[in-house]
Amino acid sequence: MESLHIDHFVKYQQFVPTTHRDVYPAIDPTQQSLSQNGKVIIITGASQGLGAKAFAPSFARTGAKALVLVARGAEKLREVAEAVSKIDPSVETLCVPTDIADPESVAALFEKVKTKYGHADVLVHNAGILQALGPVKNVDDAAWWTEMTVNVRGTFLVNQNFLKLLPTPDIHAKIINLTTGAAFEIFPSLSAYGMSKLGAFELTTYVAAENPNVLAVALHPGTVLTEMTLETFKRFSVDTPELVGGIGVWLAGWEGVDRSFLSGRFVSANWDVDDLVKRKDEIVQGELLKMNLNAKLGSAQFGQ
Repeated sequence: MESLHIDHFVKYQQFVPTTHRDVYPAIDPTQQSLSQNGKVIIITGASQGLGAKAFAPSFARTGAKALVLVARGAEKLREVAEAVSKIDPSVETLCVPTDIADPESVAALFEKVKTKYGHADVLVHNAGILQALGPVKNVDDAAWWTEMTVNVRGTFLVNQNFLKLLPTPDIHAKIINLTTGAAFEIFPSLSAYGMSKLGAFELTTYVAAENPNVLAVALHPGTVLTEMTLETFKRFSVDTPELVGGIGVWLAGWEGVDRSFLSGRFVSANWDVDDLVKRKDEIVQGELLKMNLNAKLGSAQFGQ
């Protein structure tokens, strides 16, 4: 890892000609075309990391009606809410301490959203943990299963309750579930994290297939330096929080270019969005940016 260039992972996972490591005009959350005026945005994992540094500030700049800030720590959530109010005092904030792996806690969160707003329009499911480090043969089984529970069951519970709150199938909504390159690229000693984020990716695909009114995307946030960043990856972590927040805002946008072709698919924060739009037909026709077996399957190939 020490011999690799700091852009190694960006280039290794490059899908479009242009890549970015900082915010750029097309995803600038202050532009009118990315307005979330009147919309309610739920951000999980909002007390620190990408939730506090990327998504909350970026969505605050869109003029949203309200940000529902979700995490386990009430005090840190209040600090993020104060930061949001400094960006735009007109944006309401609702802080809801929640354990995303607990069905009752998640149900209570969405009951509060229902009582105050009826439903939410955008879900940014960013909450997750990274704690089970080590080869499969000797990693701590309790830590491994806890990570799977939080990252997979938590994603399922939050997505399910968000969908249930939509009043009718005609109401359009956006879901952004955070995943990672480790969902499809093997990093030894990160089995729980990689597998759990693959689960989040695949769940997103199901949500998109089952709910035509919902644009659901699995977002890889690139490599940003946060509290979760492992020492091995720190020197690669030069993507800015503004880049990740901006791509989240763009994916959740309601106006301008069509984004529906990305529903049920993997998107990296490093990929230029205009380049993605240019490859729209290729992505749809080729079933690209989805998980699949690297094999030709089917009896037809054998004349049967």
